[in-house]
Amino acid sequence: MRTAVLSELPAESAKVRRPIFLFCARILMTTENEAEAPQFDTGDLYLEESFTDRKIGTIRRMTPVTADGAPDPARKPIYMGQAQVMTPAGALPLSFELEADTLTEACAGFGEAAQKSVEETTARLEEMRREQASSIYVPGQEQAAPGKIQF
Repeated sequence: MRTAVLSELPAESAKVRRPIFLFCARILMTTENEAEAPQFDTGDLYLEESFTDRKIGTIRRMTPVTADGAPDPARKPIYMGQAQVMTPAGALPLSFELEADTLTEACAGFGEAAQKSVEETTARLEEMRREQASSIYVPGQEQAAPGKIQF
């Protein structure tokens, strides 16, 4: 809005609108000044390595490190599995934690953990589908297209 527009308004309108405009600007400036930039937690750093058989999926080993990059022996590595399941709508990515202390154990437990992740994801999708099917239509409310997941 131009300043000239405010001065062209009748005196009463200008008195009412100017404080509202100034109030909104003050809130925006306060919000910008108080916003914090995201920062790494240097006490919770991990070195990430990927292992794959190029057929079934990927295992990521998250090795704990200190702020200078040295291994942190006080914490255990975390193993994460990643796979994709083909659905009629396309590939569905899965990510799941593997309960393992070594890469060998992570490889051995990958199939079972992937199957459990598929079952949990399928159950969640069915639950979302039931919620969408049982929702009450309210006139004037925008509805998602059938078969589309609404966020």
